[in-house]
Amino acid sequence: MAGPADVGPQALCAREPRVPAERLVAEMVPPPRFDSVRFDTYNPDPGQPSQSEAVTVLSGFAAGLGGAHASGGGKRRWFAKKAPVPTAPRGVYLDGGYGVGKTHLLASLWHATPAEPALKAFGTFVELTNLVGALGFQQTVQTLGGHRLLCIDEFELDDPGDTVLVSSLLSRLVEQGVALAATSNTLPGKLGEGRFAAADFLREIQGLSAHFRPLRIDGQDYRHRGLPEAPAPFSDEQVAKAAYATAGASLDDFPGLLEHLARVHPSRYGALTDGISAVCLTDVGPVPDQSTALRLVVLADRLYDREIPVLASGVPFDKLFSEEMLNGGYRKKYFRAISRLTALARDAKPLVSQ
Repeated sequence: MAGPADVGPQALCAREPRVPAERLVAEMVPPPRFDSVRFDTYNPDPGQPSQSEAVTVLSGFAAGLGGAHASGGGKRRWFAKKAPVPTAPRGVYLDGGYGVGKTHLLASLWHATPAEPALKAFGTFVELTNLVGALGFQQTVQTLGGHRLLCIDEFELDDPGDTVLVSSLLSRLVEQGVALAATSNTLPGKLGEGRFAAADFLREIQGLSAHFRPLRIDGQDYRHRGLPEAPAPFSDEQVAKAAYATAGASLDDFPGLLEHLARVHPSRYGALTDGISAVCLTDVGPVPDQSTALRLVVLADRLYDREIPVLASGVPFDKLFSEEMLNGGYRKKYFRAISRLTALARDAKPLVSQ
């Protein structure tokens, strides 16, 4: 049987995935990194009592979603009378900076909600807009309308058009009794101290504000809490050798991969990494422009979700984005990408033979 060295690494640049709409629906579950997370595996910072409080509140929220669907149980027929909109908040908004564990808590809420997986949906804002694009607005309402819970991670407040689209979708789902939970990034130009702004989120989703209870979660990025610094980049030779020695690894030149990402819709970046055990990149350098940088952010999110280590040569990951980018409206996205790529770089260190 051929070994890793005989087969050789794959190239992400050679992949052009096609993702059917059915897969988009079926994959609306917590990503692999969060398959096993639960409230009792969340590690609250003792110095941040809001983190422990969030666990208590969300546990109670999940328990309250048991029993019949708020619109009367099950999916409603198209000719059924519209269910009354619940008066009490049936949504929570997790307000906190990157790396405080919001996605862990959101996934824990999904797991703790007493309903079969087919009646719960979990996805990022981008994945939700991709679903609307694939199915159409009305079909998306029908598909999600009988759900007990919809969790939206990283609600994108920086795209007014998509925000209005999803706000309209959520309004329809609330009318059908679907409970909501969300986290978000910040608006462009909001240069806070690493926190997202509940007021911005609630204002942007307009009439839905009454359905959300803001839940603030303070703290520092847990990926840097007591962990060693990210390893320095390796040499091109070390990266290539590790790629050939690791079954299922990919090997790409970083500038070439950035060009390839421009030809693949971001909704397919997850599929782009199907079956990949490690991503090996040579010649990593500063990202040339903001459009490219935002695509790289999406790829970093998908790699992090899937726990795929990233081994690289070139510049360190904290040098990917220019000072102008890190001080601009999308700064929190870039810091999140740096944080996640740094964690994946630590995971990749054992791939290099010492």
